[in-house]
Amino acid sequence: MNMFHKALQLRFKEGTVLEVRFQDGLTKSYDIAVLFAKYPQLKALRSRELFCSGRLQGYYGIVWNEELDLETETVYEEGITVHKGKPAPYSELGEQVQALRAEKDLSQKELALLTGIDQSDISRIERGTANLSLKTLQRLAEALGAEVKITLEKAE
Repeated sequence: MNMFHKALQLRFKEGTVLEVRFQDGLTKSYDIAVLFAKYPQLKALRSRELFCSGRLQGYYGIVWNEELDLETETVYEEGITVHKGKPAPYSELGEQVQALRAEKDLSQKELALLTGIDQSDISRIERGTANLSLKTLQRLAEALGAEVKITLEKAE
């Protein structure tokens, strides 16, 4: 299991407040103005245009430009939970695919070429947001040297 929490979605709210939805289902709100004293360069984000130009960089960072970025883990640890949703439906499976791909030292693009699955779909699978078919799962398993095991367990 990752030490860090995967960010799936970024929203810009009023002022310098942002919201990040994480793979575990939590949405956190964070006002980056609390960092201005410690990191004066972030004061540039008072510009609404610049602030709203930020984007998620992978799962773990928010980037505005070469000088301005923020780890999403800061938002997770210091932010306020504003919504408790369900975890991404296939988050555990996505983490397993990502770990196996990393073990094989494959990029998402390389895995896409091996499986015939679009790279953007592999990204969604790893984020746990793709609705996987058994056929897709088998293609991934074959390319990653793994096997698919499906079990049904009695609900508690």
